[in-house]
Amino acid sequence: MKSIRKVIQKHLGAVVALLTGAALVLRFALRGYAWWGYICLFIAALLVLHRFLSAALWRALVVLVCIGFCYFCFVEYFIIKNARTDAEPGHDYLIVLGAAVYGDQPSLTLVRRLEGANAYLETYPDSVAIVTGGMGAGEKITEAQAMYDWLTRHGVAPERILTEPRATSTLENLQFSFDIIRSRGDEPEGKIAIVSSAYHLYRAKLMARSLGVSDAAGVAAPWGYFFVMLNYFIREAFGVTHLWVFGN
Repeated sequence: MKSIRKVIQKHLGAVVALLTGAALVLRFALRGYAWWGYICLFIAALLVLHRFLSAALWRALVVLVCIGFCYFCFVEYFIIKNARTDAEPGHDYLIVLGAAVYGDQPSLTLVRRLEGANAYLETYPDSVAIVTGGMGAGEKITEAQAMYDWLTRHGVAPERILTEPRATSTLENLQFSFDIIRSRGDEPEGKIAIVSSAYHLYRAKLMARSLGVSDAAGVAAPWGYFFVMLNYFIREAFGVTHLWVFGN
């Protein structure tokens, strides 16, 4: 351990440059690894600060970093605890939350959510899906339309799919989907399941609760690449914090 510390101190500039270069590659050249890049940049910053800060300031910084890490673990506990399909998730409506579309093709994240939705609809043949998501930058069709097309191509009957093409956020995904349910003379309380990426389910259920639906079931989509999923678990801690503080 001491030898590693000596090597880092001796070649501090090279180590910082290597970490910064890795951060730039992870952030800008690879899709789904941005938060690994931020971690590399954070470590590089700590190495520089360790070199130039006084001992007292460095100890204070270490304390702050430790507090921040403990808080991060606290948030991740709730995210990880909810990153699974709930027991008895069968309900009248399955809300499929949107994700990026590249041109007119669903992203890998969205495909995973659709795979989860397809499996759910096969298991619960009386459930109706609500696919929700508008059209963002670089998208030729709405996320809802991309999901509708994918599900129908994979054997889901069109009459079992309701589309919601306006939402631009998770909160709107849920709010507008609840509006569709109510327009059918029904109520979402006790009747909905939400399919999303595993890391996203805790925040989605919190938002459903803020809209008056306290018992939404979570359905976890299949995992993608391991380190990409970890990247999103890291990012989700900041999304949950924003929700706790600002309510959206």
